[in-house]
Amino acid sequence: MSDVRRPLLLEPALAALNAAGEETRLRLLDLLAETELTVSEAVAILGQSQPRVSRHLKLLVEAGLVERRREGAWAFFRLASADAPGEIARSVVSWLDPLDPRIAGDRARLAEVRQARADAAARYFAEHAPEWDAIRSLHVPEAQVEAAMREAVGEAPLRRLLDLGAGAGRMLELFAPQAEQAVGVDLSSAMLGVARGRLEKAGARNVQLRQGDMYALPIERNSCDLVIVHQVLHYLDDPGRALREAARTLAPGGRLLVVDFAPHREETLRDEHAHRRLGFSQQEVTNLLEQAGLEILRHRDLAPSADDGAKLTVSLWLAQDPRVIADPLPKASFETA
Repeated sequence: MSDVRRPLLLEPALAALNAAGEETRLRLLDLLAETELTVSEAVAILGQSQPRVSRHLKLLVEAGLVERRREGAWAFFRLASADAPGEIARSVVSWLDPLDPRIAGDRARLAEVRQARADAAARYFAEHAPEWDAIRSLHVPEAQVEAAMREAVGEAPLRRLLDLGAGAGRMLELFAPQAEQAVGVDLSSAMLGVARGRLEKAGARNVQLRQGDMYALPIERNSCDLVIVHQVLHYLDDPGRALREAARTLAPGGRLLVVDFAPHREETLRDEHAHRRLGFSQQEVTNLLEQAGLEILRHRDLAPSADDGAKLTVSLWLAQDPRVIADPLPKASFETA
């Protein structure tokens, strides 16, 4: 991606600065620089009416400072992309003093909103841990997904495997035999308990399970040959941040395999199963992986057949860290006549 800034004409620049020059809208920009929000979440943080917050968001969208993403019955708002008006938005936010009482209060309430999201997901995992495998019957058969994953990964030995959002431990059960060491990370202690039982039954002795946050992994930089993010992104409020954190753990030439749903309209997954996102398009995840500094190796969609009785397509992305460690040249190569 280019670092060259795109020029902005005078009128759009004035419109962007005009839109930012109001207290509520400035506070919204500060919040949206941290994470995407729904209108109801912004209302709860700012303590203002829904019509007022909606109007301010509309003005920010019209000025190009904020992007609106419709997903099913929900609308999400986030700071615009890095070029053009988005750069103005980020610059303005960078000028704000985090110790200002209004900014500090907003950020404290934002932390509460984000914690509530995490708590809701944790409650779901705790309540549904024994049913985790059954939920996968909603999409293309798991055997087909696992076969596609095996094909993407290949059979070469792995030094270190990392499974993010390890859940019930199936990915570790599947791929740990290829690795010298395998690590599974999950936020839910209940899910880790399920995984431990499963892996003990499978006789996996090279697996470590760690409780940890997807955004701050308890994993060393440059340490993993393969990272798997299987059916996890749709629970997250900031998938891009999670993928950047996953990319941080990759060794040079290491690979990141992402498996998740293609876009769909099954609102019950959000209402009953805490899904934050109703799937991802090919281009969206491709962009996120490239923004994490990775090169896309392949993408594949697995659509259910009429006989499957399922509704959801599963998508796979395989990306690679572009860095290469060359073998040292033999000493003789440096000798001169």
